[in-house]
Amino acid sequence: MNKVICFGELLLRLSPDADGSWISKNIMPVFLGGAELNVATSLANWKVPVAYCTALPDNAVTQHLRGYLRQTGIDESLINLSGERTGIYYIPQGGDLKGAGVIYDRAYSSFSQLRPGMIDWDKVFDGAQWFHFTAINPALNENVVAVCEEALAAAVKKGVTVSVDLNYRARLWKYGKTPLQVMPQLAEYCDIIMGNIWSANTLLGMPVDEHIHDKKSKQAYLDHASKTAAAIMQRFSKCSLVANTFRFDAGEGIHYFAALNNAGEQFVSPEFNSPKVLDKAGSGDCFMAGLLYGLYHNNALQDIVNFAAAATFGKLHEKGDTSSQTVQDVLSHLQKAQDAVL
Repeated sequence: MNKVICFGELLLRLSPDADGSWISKNIMPVFLGGAELNVATSLANWKVPVAYCTALPDNAVTQHLRGYLRQTGIDESLINLSGERTGIYYIPQGGDLKGAGVIYDRAYSSFSQLRPGMIDWDKVFDGAQWFHFTAINPALNENVVAVCEEALAAAVKKGVTVSVDLNYRARLWKYGKTPLQVMPQLAEYCDIIMGNIWSANTLLGMPVDEHIHDKKSKQAYLDHASKTAAAIMQRFSKCSLVANTFRFDAGEGIHYFAALNNAGEQFVSPEFNSPKVLDKAGSGDCFMAGLLYGLYHNNALQDIVNFAAAATFGKLHEKGDTSSQTVQDVLSHLQKAQDAVL
């Protein structure tokens, strides 16, 4: 079937009004979240066969969640039923997962209680072409790190392509290990690494120019992305593609572009600008999904980074963590960005 496997923690996102009026109104929107689930949802929307592997408690809420995933076209048969709770996080409407407003309530969640040997990876990778995870997983605890490495070793043994998103969540790395003590060993298994020049520094130890912002130059950022990509591919020999995204706030709006590097060339997306964004959460996951979509279909690298960046831009104008964009929606965003250059 050549399906994509996304592995990570499903979270319930509670999104209160920033002014606290949700208390008197008795209303707080609930969204499904989790970086890997966001990727899986976009891939399902774009008709790529995708399965989601996570751990959830065996209760009625989980059954509702599984039903919803099936309706969206995601194979949920790989969910491990164990533990006693589903992770939660709170973020004010319109907030950013990297900002100070996020509050995590995911201690002792089913996913965080996973241990090596609990998941049958031979079963998970039966018919799989791709395995995707993020740096959020190993930020939880050492047991989840061991589970990730168990999964990665099994994926490589089966000849499955591996990708990682270098998501950095400072509030999660609290168990006595730094990212640099954990992530490089996991990156050894990866064929595609996505992030930005700053997360590559924090998670993989790649050099970063602390004065890059002073240069106020798009080309300076792109040159830095090429240097970072080359350093990553040199250190992690299995890696053949590195993606770097650049998202800059512009008042209430956004300025965005991305680059994709292989061993010898850099491919740069058009620039995307908007005077206002609706929800930043999940935008990077939409970029990752765009990469996987293009690579799954063996598209040209320039087309891949263009599509991924356009998908990100579209997600910035949707509420919630997941995207409901169709392929045509993404292509429409891309066409408008390309027309703006003419």
